[in-house]
Amino acid sequence: MDPAVHDRVLTVPNALSVLRLALIAVFLYLLLGVGAEVAAAVVLMVGGASDWADGKIARLFNQSSRLGELLDPAVDRLYMVIVPLALVAHSLVPWWFLALLLGRDGLLAATLPLLRRRGWTALPVTYLGKAATFALMSGFPLVLLGQQEALWSRVLGAGGWAFLIWGLYLYLWTGVLYLLQVGLVLRAPPRVTAGGGGD
Repeated sequence: MDPAVHDRVLTVPNALSVLRLALIAVFLYLLLGVGAEVAAAVVLMVGGASDWADGKIARLFNQSSRLGELLDPAVDRLYMVIVPLALVAHSLVPWWFLALLLGRDGLLAATLPLLRRRGWTALPVTYLGKAATFALMSGFPLVLLGQQEALWSRVLGAGGWAFLIWGLYLYLWTGVLYLLQVGLVLRAPPRVTAGGGGD
């Protein structure tokens, strides 16, 4: 890729990532500030749709950039921390659910210095990991929509919890797989050149 292209800042995917970042504040205001659960759920859906769109646009129109490679996963991590934390604060998700999510991420983050000493900046993102994140981010807005009195709301809420339970299982299982990969990296000879894990 042309370095000038790779170093671009003003791209549609980057703009969508910034939009998703701003939507976190809007979500927190709607849920915790005014208790507008349906509106907060809609904001999460818009955030999820923009997450899908920025990756699609980056690939289709060659708008990948170094900033996007850093910004997009950083915003994803913020969503995975702030959204369940807000739902716990709103008494919609139990504290142990949040503890398992944060414990898994904290444990994996602790392995990064070990990987860097072996010449890795990260390990490959797996489709199973993406499926776990998708299930969780689909479940959160459905749980919010499930707080209404109507029958349709209860059905959505049950579906949301099905997504969350399945997503949590996948999230923890991919954490175990990641740790196994870290073990293999530590037993192998160090890489000659430092690089990302997505080769």
